Amino acid sequence: MPRVLRGHPWVFAGEIETPPKIDDGAATELLDARGHSLGVGIWSGKSKIVWRRFSRTVCEWDADFIFPALEKSVARRGSATPCCRLVWSEADSLPGLVVDKFEDTLVIQALTVGADKRQGEVAEWLDAKFSPAEIIFRNDAPTRRFEGLGNSVDFYKGKIHTPRWFKIEGLEYFLDLANGQKTGFYLDQREQHRHVAGNFAGGRSVLDACCNQGGFAMQCAKHGAVDVLGIDVSSAAIEACKKNCERNGIVVASFEEANIFDWFGDNKEKKFDLIILDPPPFARTKSAIEGAMRGYKELNLRALKMLTPGGILATYSCSQRVGLETFVEIVADAATDARRDVRMLEITGQPADHPSLLNFPESRYLKGLIVQAE
Repeated sequence: MPRVLRGHPWVFAGEIETPPKIDDGAATELLDARGHSLGVGIWSGKSKIVWRRFSRTVCEWDADFIFPALEKSVARRGSATPCCRLVWSEADSLPGLVVDKFEDTLVIQALTVGADKRQGEVAEWLDAKFSPAEIIFRNDAPTRRFEGLGNSVDFYKGKIHTPRWFKIEGLEYFLDLANGQKTGFYLDQREQHRHVAGNFAGGRSVLDACCNQGGFAMQCAKHGAVDVLGIDVSSAAIEACKKNCERNGIVVASFEEANIFDWFGDNKEKKFDLIILDPPPFARTKSAIEGAMRGYKELNLRALKMLTPGGILATYSCSQRVGLETFVEIVADAATDARRDVRMLEITGQPADHPSLLNFPESRYLKGLIVQAE
């Protein structure tokens, strides 16, 4: 049975019996075999995902739909923090549209042809709603090619972005929102940075594997860790961490540039009281799932072996193709091979500003486990 019949918002090319004769980016109603409406979605003939539902009621993909949808999306966030996600694609009935807010700067990503065609109107609405200092169009995501779209970075009304300091969860980060990864910062983990640090870092030695811009490392240092070591394969990330630490007056954190798999192999004798594993997605394609599962297991195995008795492991996966149940099994297998009794303390997910749809598992991409090893 096609997933769309169970409420999933996507339809793939092989599931369409009679393709519509319309332009990519236009709205079209989808009917099931009995002629019943499944809602209206954006058509994209160049993509494997040819139809993405945005409404169960037939309407057009225009300002009359998009503007109220934007208003609802912003309202869902309530009194959100100065840095947060305002729009999250299908989860906010706006397929392919992502909007992140960094204080007085807004960053727009258009990941589908439908979102791409309407991003000018989206920017006008956001400008009227928030009066931001600047709006950046980050249309440089590699996935745009699947929609037949090119890549670019542009600026609303020609106002060029200048990299500068932004405060996120009480710490300052020097961010280049026009060129950094994704929209400039991984906002989906900002609450976990503070949560793990506030609950588990005090008085402990900490390893922040795949430290990126230093979110976990700096929060742990701020919350009383006795020492913090951050590892990342990117030299730019390591330099960013050092710069951010200097700005925030953090002196107990140090950073090394290394491949984390190699680093674990070369430092088997080291021990830590708290280890944080927050790697980039390993399973970007369906064919990569098997290798991703091996990678996750190996990382968690090495981390568990490096924990002191009673040590804490906070481990995460942002691979949407690796579900929570599978991820739990991977960490459990790693615990078995490490020959350690490991107790589950918490299961974590996405923050409220990254909502998910019940019938759309792809929207639940981020999951994490906080465990304690005997």
